[in-house]
Amino acid sequence: MGISVKLPAVSVVTSLACAAFVLAATPAPARAATPITVTSQAPTDGPIRYTVKVTSKQFGNSQETRTIRSGESDDFTWKTVPPGGPVAADGDCPNMSSLPVDTNGAMIRQTQIRFAPVVAKDGTATVQMNFQAQTPKGTKTVTNNGKSLKCPNYTSVSQVLRFTMPTNGSTKTLTLSDGSQVSITAKR
Repeated sequence: MGISVKLPAVSVVTSLACAAFVLAATPAPARAATPITVTSQAPTDGPIRYTVKVTSKQFGNSQETRTIRSGESDDFTWKTVPPGGPVAADGDCPNMSSLPVDTNGAMIRQTQIRFAPVVAKDGTATVQMNFQAQTPKGTKTVTNNGKSLKCPNYTSVSQVLRFTMPTNGSTKTLTLSDGSQVSITAKR
């Protein structure tokens, strides 16, 4: 006696359709990727490490190293206590909001540099540097709205310099109008 199994026609058709789907979803054999051709190289301008050093009898000595790219600008700000100490000031003194002060509202000295290099393909940096500094020089009496006020007497310098320099680690030294010196070293 033999066993005979009858399958309905619908289940046979469904089974064949599923088998066809599985075969169609199987990925094709992997092929070697086409080699990538590099048509450009990394820019020659950065990042570059700049060390900015200020040597000044009037505004003090400061130094800092930062890394920036060509076309970027960076702001350096140094606040220090002047040799005679901070100079106390009345809050109603004219221009007090534009002067550097400590937490007690007494004037201190401040040096600021905005450094903006643009580096050419040969590695030469064309730089614009803005230098600003203020320091108290004792006090002066000022009359404001009929009141006599004790306000800081101060000296300030503001200068814009444009120059070129290599980015190979050598140092460029600039002398400002007040005698302060700024030395810059740039290294890739």
